[in-house]
Amino acid sequence: MYYFIGIKGTGMSALACLLKDLGYEVKGSDVEKHFFTEKGLNERNIKILPYDEKNITKDMVIIKGNVIKDDHEEYLKAKELDLKIYTYQEMIAKLTKMFMTITVAGCHGKTTTSTMAYQVLNALKGANCLIGDGTGKAGRENKYFVLEACEYQRHFLAYTPYYAIITNIELDHVDYYKDIDDVIDAYTEYANNAEKMVIACGDDPYTHSLEVNKPIFYYGLDDDNDIIAKDVEYTEKGVTFDVFVEDNYYGHFDLPIYGKHMLLDALAVISLAYYERFEAKEVSKILKEFHAARRRFNETLLGNNVVIDDYAHHPTELKCTIKSAKQKYPDKKLIVIWGPHTYSRTKAFKDDYIDILKTVDKAYIMDIYAAREQKGDIDIDINDIIKAVPNSEHISQNEADKLLKYENAVLLFMSPNDLTNFEQDYINKYKETQV
Repeated sequence: MYYFIGIKGTGMSALACLLKDLGYEVKGSDVEKHFFTEKGLNERNIKILPYDEKNITKDMVIIKGNVIKDDHEEYLKAKELDLKIYTYQEMIAKLTKMFMTITVAGCHGKTTTSTMAYQVLNALKGANCLIGDGTGKAGRENKYFVLEACEYQRHFLAYTPYYAIITNIELDHVDYYKDIDDVIDAYTEYANNAEKMVIACGDDPYTHSLEVNKPIFYYGLDDDNDIIAKDVEYTEKGVTFDVFVEDNYYGHFDLPIYGKHMLLDALAVISLAYYERFEAKEVSKILKEFHAARRRFNETLLGNNVVIDDYAHHPTELKCTIKSAKQKYPDKKLIVIWGPHTYSRTKAFKDDYIDILKTVDKAYIMDIYAAREQKGDIDIDINDIIKAVPNSEHISQNEADKLLKYENAVLLFMSPNDLTNFEQDYINKYKETQV
């Protein structure tokens, strides 16, 4: 019996689903608040209990979530019973040795790239996956294992992938990393853990600074890359482009994706497919049916409005998501509802957030979500951002009425915090106004 302490976390829930699919007995515990990650757990009849030391029994192997502190009652009970305890990363590391593992790392685009890679490999050969939107699927007969690998606290160094993909390198998690050099050091070590090769975005300014002793191949739009997208055209229906590998034509792609960032995500997967010797036409056909990961540019049509739910939280992600919305819906007003995540990130990138939010028609800004931090430890006031952004104001999750005045608009909700209830409240109230 595998028992997960903190089973509703995006990674933990995915891992629980994956182990269940592999035939193991699984259950776990968490807070009683609802999270979108429960869907996969419920579909597999994985029991979710409230935290209680009485849940822990001698027949269990414990998997401890990264948010669980060492003084947690269930963890202490497991120690008392001398149970085998794995961290989240340690358990995944065991799984990476069972399959041909492809890890996807990067400050941005990990989840989308992992989802694309899984959909392609699963359709062509059969694949398992563990993705940061809470998706975990597996079968013992599958050849591949696609793993989203998070750089926070160097967690991705626990893995030994066959292919290591790097979508980009940028300073984030400023509560842990000292500076960009510290981040680059972590990615260098990650890249050198690859068994076969590294596939990295060559348009990124930092990937070329990695000192890698494994073969490394670069993809991107710049001419000095190994895998290049040419004749790129962005439209309201998506993006079309041709791919060349070392000056040789590989194939044409016409995909329902938006923004340069998603093009680069797709190019990472196309590069992987090329090195695995898959035909471009097969890959193109699968990517043509790409379904976005959960909480990544998920759209709901509402009259002549569009509600978009996205996980974006770093300034670069906000900027890319806003550009995607403008590409797809150029004739609609763009209303952003942004939930800042962590005081350290909000303070470190304050000016960047201000510049980005100035580019939309209206910005509604929520209180900062503390996550792993304590309010007051870091000197940042969300009102400083609101005052600096024209046509912006504060909003709370119980103030959906503020959004009802918009027609022919894109309402773009951006935050790693679960805004499902907020969005649904707006949708319900909007529908009531149409009766």
